[in-house]
Amino acid sequence: MRAEKKLISAEYAVRLNASPFFIVVDYVGLSVGQFTELRQRLRKTGAEVHVVKNSIFRIAAKEAGVAELNGSLTGQVAVVTGQKDISAAAKIVKNFQAEFEKPKIKFGYLNSKRLEADDVKALADLPSIEVLRGKLLGLLQAPSTKLVQLLNTPATQLARVLQAKAEKAA
Repeated sequence: MRAEKKLISAEYAVRLNASPFFIVVDYVGLSVGQFTELRQRLRKTGAEVHVVKNSIFRIAAKEAGVAELNGSLTGQVAVVTGQKDISAAAKIVKNFQAEFEKPKIKFGYLNSKRLEADDVKALADLPSIEVLRGKLLGLLQAPSTKLVQLLNTPATQLARVLQAKAEKAA
């Protein structure tokens, strides 16, 4: 292997090791403008997309400890990686596909576990991590709010009775 290819595959291996996930898409048919738009949308979620040669990506994936990809990488592919939330990146790709009919999701990996295209699309349908955190916080706060209301109810009723007595006496 030439020195340039070794350098590029090492760069991709570093990128794969730094990312908890990656999504492989078939980008054939996207114009340069559309691909740039996809990059900009992904950048907002902390993800990025790179066109990669299959042979170089196979080597990088092997170096990164990802299972063998033989047979999975066919045609021209681009790889979406990111530091944060796979569901946000998958949602961007899925919405972009609905809008432009491209790119096609092929497969992905999340924490070294293979995800088929349907799995990636299911992750895209999940709410963002911020929404999930908010729902969890709401669930955790609900019992304490109910407890405070229950504890305050007798005092509130007593205050109302005393107020009514005071108004009646006056």
